[in-house]
Amino acid sequence: MKNFFVRIILFRLKYCNFKSRNNVKETDAKNYLDYFQFSQEYKPKVMVERIIMGVDPGTNVMGYGLICIDNHQLKLIAAGVVRMEKLHDHALKLKRVFERTLMLIDEYHPDEMAIEAPFFGKNVQSMLKLGRAQGVAIAAALYRSVPVVEYSPKKIKLSITGNGNASKEQVSAMLQQMMKFRESPKFLDATDGLAAAVCHFFQGLAKKQCDKKNWSDYINSNPDKVC
Repeated sequence: MKNFFVRIILFRLKYCNFKSRNNVKETDAKNYLDYFQFSQEYKPKVMVERIIMGVDPGTNVMGYGLICIDNHQLKLIAAGVVRMEKLHDHALKLKRVFERTLMLIDEYHPDEMAIEAPFFGKNVQSMLKLGRAQGVAIAAALYRSVPVVEYSPKKIKLSITGNGNASKEQVSAMLQQMMKFRESPKFLDATDGLAAAVCHFFQGLAKKQCDKKNWSDYINSNPDKVC
């Protein structure tokens, strides 16, 4: 089955201008499979309210997740990673982040993008590289006129698990229970990207609740609940 998908991707790589037709190899197609690593294959039957894309930037692995709000319910569309371990040139890694982010946007057409902010660490060089990767992902979204919102890692963890110091495994387990998906992604970066999208959804709900300052606002917003 995987060889069948490899042949399909080889065709796309050859004829969709992702690479030169003479330079396409089977190894390139297998690496391209990382883009489709984990998907719930949810396809809404009607127009959804909005689609949110979450990104966990990185220079070796970039995680992403896409959710849609359908009838006020969260639905998982896809989650996965973009791998860059085999690229030794930092500029080529940034190029791949930009290209893959654009591809995700063009395929799923998100209304908004939530991205995890780089954490402050002792290694200055690693922070600079991570910041560049984040900037490139943001630039790709803005290039497609997609609004971008940034959240700190602690904010995302707090929103998902109720604990700002939760581990990646705890975030992944909570999302698995929340989104009802059976398989666990190979890389936790995928659920980190998904967590950014879910966090953005929760922040929107919290803002709506804050906007309802009194009973009059609540009644006007919920006329069906008034006897």
